[in-house]
Amino acid sequence: MAFPRNVAIFLLHLVLLPIAFQHCNAKGLKLDFYKKTCPGAEATVKHMMTGFMSGAPTLAASFLRMHFHDCFVRGCDGSVLLNSTRKSKSEKDAIPNQTLRGFQVIDTIKSALEKKCPGVVSCADILALVARDAVSLLNGPFWIVPLGRRDGRVSLMNEALANLPPPFANITELKASFAAKGLNTKDLAVLSGGHTIGNAHCFVFSSRLYNFTGKGDTDPSLDPKYIPFLKKKCKPEDVTTLVEMTPGNFKSFDEDYYTLITKGRGLFQSDAALLDDRQTRAYVKLQATTHGSTFFRDFAASMVKLGKVGVLTGKAGEIRRHCALVN
Repeated sequence: MAFPRNVAIFLLHLVLLPIAFQHCNAKGLKLDFYKKTCPGAEATVKHMMTGFMSGAPTLAASFLRMHFHDCFVRGCDGSVLLNSTRKSKSEKDAIPNQTLRGFQVIDTIKSALEKKCPGVVSCADILALVARDAVSLLNGPFWIVPLGRRDGRVSLMNEALANLPPPFANITELKASFAAKGLNTKDLAVLSGGHTIGNAHCFVFSSRLYNFTGKGDTDPSLDPKYIPFLKKKCKPEDVTTLVEMTPGNFKSFDEDYYTLITKGRGLFQSDAALLDDRQTRAYVKLQATTHGSTFFRDFAASMVKLGKVGVLTGKAGEIRRHCALVN
């Protein structure tokens, strides 16, 4: 199940050129978009999320990741929510998305809003709100989400493979991937902080423990004292075990992620890569030494920016009746 590195790098380079999103019009987003057409829509999402999160707080990381994965492929158009068809595999079936959870929650919220305001609230907007509420409910920052996104009609597995930065990406690849979406180096450092919550499967980072360069070695950037802990949890070829991104504190949204990176305890190569660039390294050290003095504000700002990537507005796209299916 490991993501083939040679394939991922090839596909990643396909998207390093500037991308012009068709029908992209972030200016079409606005605050209180549903004030007249579906009053209380945001409150409904928040209320339902509070209930879901109280029983399954680990879903927060998946919702945040789902929104990120949605926006990085065709823009924030809800395409990650679409099911595959007999003719085409959707983004859901791409290896990076096979571990996403919580699609049923999105469908349930959408169903409630359809009863309240049929054909009004888009799945893309629901996903943006769910990501915000998931973070906020773990004592993280709260931000105002500009709304008015419409749903895309296309979802292709290969586009997910080509656009999502893999967990073994180096800093050059990461910066290029973010730049292709209109996000800068600070956004990269800030949004990586979302790894402060959730878990990761062993197979995603096992090469760092057992075969980093193909010679049975470990990644030298990992803290030597951390390696035995990880090897005890993750045996070779383990494809099922989950490891906390920030051990002992993975259900709380805070700056611990940055502290762990400075100690060589980030799980992914892409986490460790933040120390390989002057600007990202400075941000990591700032949050680690000042206990996240600006992290919440920065994260909120970068999430609003992420949520505007490649959006469909106006008459583009559609408002799906069911988030997993085109109309």
